[in-house]
Amino acid sequence: MRRLIFGPSTWAHLRIPFSVYLMPIFLLAWSLVPDPDWWRIALVFVSLHFFLYPASNGYNSYFDKDEESIGGLERPPAVEKELYIASLLFDGIALLIGALLSWQFVLMLLVYGTISKMYSHPSVRLKAMPIMGWLAAGIFQGAFTFGMSWVGMTGEGFSSLLQPQLWMAAVLSTVMLLGSYPMTQVYQHEEDGRRGDETISRKLGVLGTFHFTMAMFGLASAGFAVYYLQFYTLTDAVLYFAILGPVLFYFFGWYVQVRRDRRAADFRRTMRLNAISSICLSTYFVTFWLLHQL
Repeated sequence: MRRLIFGPSTWAHLRIPFSVYLMPIFLLAWSLVPDPDWWRIALVFVSLHFFLYPASNGYNSYFDKDEESIGGLERPPAVEKELYIASLLFDGIALLIGALLSWQFVLMLLVYGTISKMYSHPSVRLKAMPIMGWLAAGIFQGAFTFGMSWVGMTGEGFSSLLQPQLWMAAVLSTVMLLGSYPMTQVYQHEEDGRRGDETISRKLGVLGTFHFTMAMFGLASAGFAVYYLQFYTLTDAVLYFAILGPVLFYFFGWYVQVRRDRRAADFRRTMRLNAISSICLSTYFVTFWLLHQL
């Protein structure tokens, strides 16, 4: 019976609250669903944010055995064997929930879970490959997650994603993630170096990571402006920039601090940027849905 109740270390490493940072991609897909089935939407949300993402977090934590700050945990506790078991159990529950929706959704859950395990597993360890790790994170947390959410929420097949309105949104999701992902590693350079993990952020350097994120964020923002102008209205495009204003304000303020002192590129400021970005993007996609669906 004791095995059914995981210890505090395991729950900490599953990092369920941290899943909120991945919510904007789900909400982008949701905002484009023409006739929402709330039961399907709820099941997709639960399967991803309460089970699939925590399973990925736990599995990678088990193999990384981080001693310094990681996403969502400033002081990670020592991992235990049950974390490995919990991550596989959570993966299984995500698949069972997915089976209530469609085989296509289950397949995508399975692919995402497999790729996420390759990120830290010693036999592959994408984390140690700067370009492959960066591309895997950007593609699978971006476009693939968008497609997975859409397929699960609508019940439509893979071919539905070929609509320009959808594949363009999926591509923009990946551009956005390719820009933000290096920032999530900017405070981990020392620990990654000790382990021999040459991440994209270590390759770029601290200031290089900021400059790269600026460029990618500018590209993604321009892409979203074109997207909303082409498929929706000028109001939608203007509102996008207005609601994301706090992200730019915080980012450039932090950048000035880092230029003065590299130690400002720390865990707490990184998590604050993640939180502000997630809140602003989520607010925009919910607002967009309200304007077009109600």
